Amino acid sequence: MQVTVKGRHIGVNEELKRYCTEKASRLPRLYDRIRSVEVILDGREGLHTAEMLVHSDGSQPFVASEEHADAFAAVDLLMDKIEQQLRRHKERHRNRKHPPMDSGSGTAP
Repeated sequence: MQVTVKGRHIGVNEELKRYCTEKASRLPRLYDRIRSVEVILDGREGLHTAEMLVHSDGSQPFVASEEHADAFAAVDLLMDKIEQQLRRHKERHRNRKHPPMDSGSGTAP
């Protein structure tokens, strides 16, 4: 899996790059078909925006963004959103072939 960290209108220091890479490297535990992750950080007037694009096999990219005064906190909140999207996608994909059984319908042959 390839992780890319970019800065838009700001320079991204090594500590923040390492933090983003470390967080993104945990995503394959949730969904093993991830090919690449792009993290785009933007900063203006004391507000940091973190945006993440997760590219995987067989589905559209997962996209999320988050704003916070602290760049590290924005990345943490962003990870929560992406993890939720990946879990939801995995559950939908897993359950699409086996819909829940209709229990208690009362129609016996």
